[in-house]
Amino acid sequence: MNTEHLHSLSLDELWIIHQQVTASLTQKILVQKARLEERLHMIGSADEVPRFDRKRRPYPPVRPKYRNPKNPAETWSGRGRLPRWLRPQLRGGRKLDDFLIEQASVQKRQTS
Repeated sequence: MNTEHLHSLSLDELWIIHQQVTASLTQKILVQKARLEERLHMIGSADEVPRFDRKRRPYPPVRPKYRNPKNPAETWSGRGRLPRWLRPQLRGGRKLDDFLIEQASVQKRQTS
């Protein structure tokens, strides 16, 4: 596009060109929007086709690996976020291995 021609035009002439470009763009956008809405409507009718329900694979239950010594009912499998009871214990300097369930049973056997 020759921009030197635009520099030679007056403000009124540039404003007229601006309005023409705006009108042309508006028209093209409306046509494109109508096409897209028609395609969307066709895709929407495809939703009426029955879909297959996928079932999740059965996963084995995860056994708890850590136990709260103050409340033995509170356990954690070691997956996901740290439980509330464990965070302050770890910040206090204790190690995660101190809360292992198997370790507690091993220690009882050794002292007996």
